[in-house]
Amino acid sequence: QMQLRESGGGLVQPGGSLRLSCAASGSILTFNAVDWYRQAPGSYRELLATIIADGETTYANSVKGRFTISRDDAENTVYLQMNELNPDDTAVYYCRAVILGGETVEFWGQGTQVTVSS
Repeated sequence: QMQLRESGGGLVQPGGSLRLSCAASGSILTFNAVDWYRQAPGSYRELLATIIADGETTYANSVKGRFTISRDDAENTVYLQMNELNPDDTAVYYCRAVILGGETVEFWGQGTQVTVSS
């Protein structure tokens, strides 16, 4: 069973940066896509960024130009570089990996807390 583990969250001041990591227990090339989501208290889970197998990336409007998703196949890790953070970015951040086929299979990490506050 593939497992995902996020890391890199923490407390950062407004305007600061963090880099989140999503490490897979096996080859990340297994996945058709890997996404980053976030969920703030009382809010729905929001899709932020996606990287697909060929390396193409897409972003939500709320993070476009500030966040960058990338992948290190040798390390089996997907990253989310977050710049120009503001208090509205405070949330638990999750990664999700998808294998498409006759039946779609999803894997989720446990989440990592990001708090933006002065």
